[in-house]
Amino acid sequence: MGDKGFSIAGPIFFFASFIVTLRIAHGDLSYNIQEEMKRDSVIGNIAKDLGLDLRTLSSRKARIDFDGSRKRYCDINMRTGDLITSERIDRESLCGKKPSCVVQVDMVLQNPLDLHRVSVHIQDVNDNSPKFRENLIEMEIRESTEKGSRFSIEQAHDADIGQNAVQRYELQKNDIFILAADSNKVELVLENKLDRERQKEMNLLLTALDGGSPQRSGSVVIRVTVLDANDNAPVFSQAVYKASLPENSPLDTPVIKVSATDADEGVNGDVTYDLGHISDDNMNVFTIEHKTGEIRVTGVIDFEDRSSFEIPVQAKDGLGLKSYAKVTIEITDINDNAPAVSLESLSNSIPENVSPGTEVGIINVQDRDSENNGQVRCSIQHGVPFKLVPSIKNYYSLVTTGQLDRELVSDYNITITATDEGSPPLSSTKSVQLSVADINDNPPVFDEQSYSAYVSENNKPGSTLCSVSARDPDWRQNGTVVYSLLAGEVNGAPVSSYLSVNGDTGVIHAVRSFDYEQFRSFKVYVMARDNGSPPLSSNVTVSVFISDVNDNSPQILYPSPEGNSFMTELVPKAAHGGSLVSKVIAVDADSGQNAWLSYHIVKSTEPGLFTIGVHSGEIRTQRDISDSDSMKQNLVVAVKDNGQPSLSATCSMYLLISDNLAEVPELKDLSYNESNSKLTSYLIIALVSVSTFFLTFIIIILGLRFCRRRKPRLLFDGAVAIPSGYLPPNYADVDGTGTLRSTYNYDAYLTTGSRTSDFKFVTSYNDNTLPADQTLKKSSDFADPFEDLDTSLET
Repeated sequence: MGDKGFSIAGPIFFFASFIVTLRIAHGDLSYNIQEEMKRDSVIGNIAKDLGLDLRTLSSRKARIDFDGSRKRYCDINMRTGDLITSERIDRESLCGKKPSCVVQVDMVLQNPLDLHRVSVHIQDVNDNSPKFRENLIEMEIRESTEKGSRFSIEQAHDADIGQNAVQRYELQKNDIFILAADSNKVELVLENKLDRERQKEMNLLLTALDGGSPQRSGSVVIRVTVLDANDNAPVFSQAVYKASLPENSPLDTPVIKVSATDADEGVNGDVTYDLGHISDDNMNVFTIEHKTGEIRVTGVIDFEDRSSFEIPVQAKDGLGLKSYAKVTIEITDINDNAPAVSLESLSNSIPENVSPGTEVGIINVQDRDSENNGQVRCSIQHGVPFKLVPSIKNYYSLVTTGQLDRELVSDYNITITATDEGSPPLSSTKSVQLSVADINDNPPVFDEQSYSAYVSENNKPGSTLCSVSARDPDWRQNGTVVYSLLAGEVNGAPVSSYLSVNGDTGVIHAVRSFDYEQFRSFKVYVMARDNGSPPLSSNVTVSVFISDVNDNSPQILYPSPEGNSFMTELVPKAAHGGSLVSKVIAVDADSGQNAWLSYHIVKSTEPGLFTIGVHSGEIRTQRDISDSDSMKQNLVVAVKDNGQPSLSATCSMYLLISDNLAEVPELKDLSYNESNSKLTSYLIIALVSVSTFFLTFIIIILGLRFCRRRKPRLLFDGAVAIPSGYLPPNYADVDGTGTLRSTYNYDAYLTTGSRTSDFKFVTSYNDNTLPADQTLKKSSDFADPFEDLDTSLET
């Protein structure tokens, strides 16, 4: 018998060593590539096909995302724009026997978010040879078998598809059997009768050939043993068995039970079952009970890895006759995969002044389940100024919904929850950390609305007056505060000549020593500026109050302490006790208690004759004037202020007790008396030391008194002048401060050596003052008394 061959009818595919087909429709790309291409092989120039330049790919951070795949089969060459393979692609492990094997990838562009669906069709190459499950097929056929009987042979398996799968079978040339094969079965047909006595065993070589280029083949040896009898092979109840099995079914779960019958009896009718040729991947997934034909689960079944199985089943009788059937198992999906949330891109930090609706990140959600189990809803926690906006396919944009304020919240921990629609639903969460970048949107704010500084006059230059403090809630340089004085003037001088401020600490120092008598307070303005761009600032008023220090002694205005002339008052002999005879006028440039003056008589010619008002400075008679009182009275008055320590000044007051000028001695003796008073002090000291000087002292005193009586005329070396305009305009007449009351008016002058001088004593509204008729009259009234006095002295 000659060799018999056949071809399996089907479409003829011809592939070049590398074919790339591009189709553009609705913005999507489609490429055809062959499996088993080397890594980094070019699939196509995706940049050119989408009309993008290389700079756009880089600036928009182009990347490839895979839909539900754990492997990355391709990637983008950012330098050339080519879509390249990133690992070996095996169509058989990826798609099995499916006629169409497509890898769906997404090219994602950012800013703005854009997505292009790319379909990569994996074309089969002839990289697998046909393979029989066994290397040796043993058959036992009785010699009584009729001519034309058929014997089923298990088909060879080729992992390739189409033209590259098994196309035909060839049987070694022999005289007994011919081959009958089609797409569903392979059978040996008994062409001539068997004769066990002539040939009890024969070996036949069966070869399976595919249609690839180059062609591949696989062979099996069929050993036929000729028996005396076994006329019937097992017959399955169905040619194809179908079953449905949920994924993740536990081990030993029954799937389906097949059944075959054999018309023979005894050993010839005993049927056993076995699985036909299956791939290595399916070998450990199912098993069949040899006696019952029940198929059970022995491995892990994952719908996401494989959704269906096609298993050949063999029935064999006791003497080796076999028949075959197919079992198709459809795997149903259960909701066993929680959605996977991945962060595709996220801004490192978000400026706090971004407008609502700004995209800050892209979220991708994948669920490997199918249908409703793979439908996912995405949500975000409440209470954050962000929301998820569905974008393209399973992408979401994370956008802002309100104004951000870093000073209130600087970091956000956003929880994104993805829930599928399975029963029960599964969910997963993803935490996203977002930092808010600072913008210089807050000026420095001072701790107080205004500041007051108190300093005593005569302070040391460089002394600290006060400290200002401003806070800026911004970050780093935006919140760093620098202090400075605003330009201005104080008493006509720049403010910088009075104060300085430490730019870092806000401590204000005095540049010079202050004088309370020049000015008592002033205001400056301090600016706090941050280091932002542009910088923000705010101002505050600093009021500086200078407190008085007792650094000025009382100043005696009357009697004038300047010059060598004598200021003399005339006191009538008829003055009663309590009469006002004169007043000491003094002022103090200080203020407050430092300017409270008190008056004291520290020395007088007649102690007890005159007294002075402690606070008014008014000199009054303490008792009535008697004839024994000396005509010339000298008072030394001390004026003290109330400061700590107290400062003082002294003056001398000269009084003449007389009713008319004829009784007035020469005023030159007053100065002489003053010098002799000093001499008397020296003599007293000397008298204490040496008693012999006592007599000399008595003689001098008597001599002095004698000389006074013999003076021929009055001599006025000074003038008594108490004009109303004597007081400075700045000194008000205030009770208790030592200044003159406005009720007293001193506006007459006594001029030494002039008979025409006007004398006018104190005029007061006080009842205790001297009566007006006891004052000296105008110059015309004094002419005769002076003439009489001269005449009497000459005689």
